[in-house]
Amino acid sequence: MTFNIRKLPVAEALAVAVAVVVLTGPWLAPHDPLAVDLTNALAPPSADHWAGTDQLGRDVMSRVLTGGQTTVGISLAALFLSALVGIPIGLYSGLIGKRTDWTLMRFSDTFMAFPEYVVAIVVTGLLGPGFFNLLLAIVVVKWVGYARLARSVVIQEKSKDYLMAARISGAGNTRIIVKHMFPHAVGPMLALAALDLGKVVLLVASLSFLGLGVPQPSPEWGSMLSEGRTYFSQTSMLMLAPGLAIFIVVLIANIVGDRLTEKFSGAGGSEETGEESKEKEALNAALAR
Repeated sequence: MTFNIRKLPVAEALAVAVAVVVLTGPWLAPHDPLAVDLTNALAPPSADHWAGTDQLGRDVMSRVLTGGQTTVGISLAALFLSALVGIPIGLYSGLIGKRTDWTLMRFSDTFMAFPEYVVAIVVTGLLGPGFFNLLLAIVVVKWVGYARLARSVVIQEKSKDYLMAARISGAGNTRIIVKHMFPHAVGPMLALAALDLGKVVLLVASLSFLGLGVPQPSPEWGSMLSEGRTYFSQTSMLMLAPGLAIFIVVLIANIVGDRLTEKFSGAGGSEETGEESKEKEALNAALAR
């Protein structure tokens, strides 16, 4: 019997626990994450400061707990906006077809020609650091995946009899997309978003690490890693605490993403309905790109 951690109930429990901690982080923080106490700078872990303090005497644990809302919050907002941009484009592109489809897909190809990190660094470098600029940079590199997945769903469905019946009854493109196409795309989109969450968290932290993310003094895991480099030899917790937080969130996101991918790609080996089979084929096509 093969051991597979992705099939353990503990994976779902950990995902819920991490979500609760991220949502309630500012209320769980034992100290003010912005409170400066230079007399207690770079203090080692203690009963009062579980992860020690940073170079300004700020409680590291409080900053990690509060920073989770910033890092994960930006990541979730960026994924939502990416899906909001990409899904309608993909659905309309696949349904209308012909020149419109060709034009939109060639336009998306230009975004896929460059590595995501390079494009995000260029965008944030040109616009400067900040919350909205960071969101825009991530949307620019992530909307393509949702557009192509939505298009794959439409391509598989557009020749079905029920769509021909909808056309004959007078339904327009918008009605067909909302009533018939979008429901088929929901499952694969959730799987793709879960897989993307870990990648986007790393992207947000990376940009903040380079000074292109959320400006100081707002606590954010990537910027905390950057600050902790200078003092790593004096107190390793400055980097270990936010690094461990990033690792846990990315790991849980990947586990959940794998579980959803198995559900919609047929990896689970269970008997599936016709609708589930079509969703799995679309997700496989998108992940293979």
